Amino acid sequence: MTVTVIGTGTMGQGIAQVVATSGHTTRVFDAVDGRAIKAVKGIAEQLEKLVAKGKITHDLRAATLNRLSAGTSARDACAGADVVIEAVPEDMKLKLEVLQPVLEVLAPKALVATNTSSLSITELGARLGVPDRTVGLHFFNPPPVMELVEVVRGLSTSEETISRSLDFVRGLGKTPIVVRDVPGFATSRLGVILGAEAMRMLEMGVASATDIDRGMELGYRHPMGPLKLTDLVGLDVRLAILEHLQREIGEQFRPPAILRAMVRAGKLGKKSGEGFYKWVDGVPVPN
Repeated sequence: MTVTVIGTGTMGQGIAQVVATSGHTTRVFDAVDGRAIKAVKGIAEQLEKLVAKGKITHDLRAATLNRLSAGTSARDACAGADVVIEAVPEDMKLKLEVLQPVLEVLAPKALVATNTSSLSITELGARLGVPDRTVGLHFFNPPPVMELVEVVRGLSTSEETISRSLDFVRGLGKTPIVVRDVPGFATSRLGVILGAEAMRMLEMGVASATDIDRGMELGYRHPMGPLKLTDLVGLDVRLAILEHLQREIGEQFRPPAILRAMVRAGKLGKKSGEGFYKWVDGVPVPN
C-alpha cells in the first residue's frame, strides 16, 4: 500500500520507519520547511545503526529507503494514499487543519488515522465528514521498538475500517488492541495517572527520580520508570493530556505543580535536553 505520515516529530518519524520497513511505499510530510527531509535522513541514520548492530541487513536498509520519500506539499504527499496517519501535536484544531485539505486526494476508501493518545476519534471523524473511515492508531514511543498499537473505534467507525486497521497493524509486526473512544482510551489513562503520582512523590521528597523509576523497573518489571518515560514522551505532551483528562473525567488527573513549573521553564525532557533527567547523547543522566 501507499501510506502517508503527516508530522515528522519523534512519533511521526518512528511510525514512518516502521511502515517503510514493513514493505509499504511511505511518504512523509511536515508543514515546517525542511523537517520532512530531515526525518528521512534521521530514519536512514537509525537504520544504519540497526545494520551495525546486526538487527537488519544492508539490503533491508536499502529497500526501506527506496520506499521512503519526503513530500513537498501535503496534497502531493497524500495523492492516492491508501492510508494517511496524522502525527501532529495534540490539538484538535491543528489535526483538522492538516487532514481536511487532503481528504479529496486520498484513495477513495483510504483509512484516515490519527496517532492521538487522548483526543476524540468520534469528534475528529464527524468534523472531517468521514466518520466511518476515521480511526485511532495510537503507536507507542519509540514506534520501531514498542509492540503495542491501540486501535481506537469512534462512534461511527465502520467494522470494515476496524478490520482493515487490524490487518494493517498486524502487517507492521505490531500487536493491536481495540478500545472504545473514551477520553484517554485505555493506556493513556493508566500511563499518565502513574506518571502524575510519581511526580507528586518527587515533589514530596519520597525518593529521587532515579529511585522512583528503579522501583517500578525492578519491583514491577516495567521496562522504563514513569519519570524517565515522561522525559521520553515530552513533559509538554504529558501536561496537555492531563489537562484534557482533567476536563473530561475529573480532578484525579489534575497536573502536578512540578510538571507545570518544568514545562514553563522549558524543561521538556529528552527533546530539550533536560527534564526529570539530563539527556546526554540520547542517554538519561540523573540530575
